[in-house]
Amino acid sequence: MRSRFHKELDELRARLLRMGGLAEQAVDRACQAYIDRDLKRCQMVLEGETQINIAEREIDELAFDLLAMQQPMAVDLRFILAVTKINADLERVGDQAVNIAERVMDMVELPKVDLPVDVPRMATAVSAMVRRALESFIEGKAELAQAVLEMDNVIDRMRDDAFITLVKVMNDRPEATRQALDALLIARNLERVADHATNIAEDVIFWVRGADVRHNVAPESTATQPVPDAR
Repeated sequence: MRSRFHKELDELRARLLRMGGLAEQAVDRACQAYIDRDLKRCQMVLEGETQINIAEREIDELAFDLLAMQQPMAVDLRFILAVTKINADLERVGDQAVNIAERVMDMVELPKVDLPVDVPRMATAVSAMVRRALESFIEGKAELAQAVLEMDNVIDRMRDDAFITLVKVMNDRPEATRQALDALLIARNLERVADHATNIAEDVIFWVRGADVRHNVAPESTATQPVPDAR
């Protein structure tokens, strides 16, 4: 029974990693669509949403079955709980990619204008956060997850800079207001992807260390505990 349980845990891990790949791919495609004004990539993002939604349901079903049938304890329980939370965040990453694709589709229908904001740079940084959060899960390393948390402030500053710049564009060049608003919403969507990557990193730390670090609070009772075997 124990051997079967660990095989099912491995299957749960594998499914979540595939889900992570789908979500990361969706963001990359949406951002490349912005750079190239590529409607084909936008359509790929929209079509991929169904696959992500199906994967989310399947992962939750497997996780809930394991909780109900196996009644896991300690690190295995934390792992399954973390998977369900990470799964939800990955689905929302897919939703943000769809939002970006829809904004790009609107921008393509409008005259192209030069906007003094580096959305591709922000997209690269956000994609790196998602990738590193998934790597921290794959390797079960809280220190990798902690590095993701430290990147979030950088993305927030980039979002704030984009807001200031694009509002100025709307004030100075009213004819570019719609394009600037689309770009502003894309920056907001990217910041939300970064928030989900941060949530994933926090869940990895919870799984590995048993520490709740949400809202920058680490309980004293867990902050100094040694890292247990996270399988």
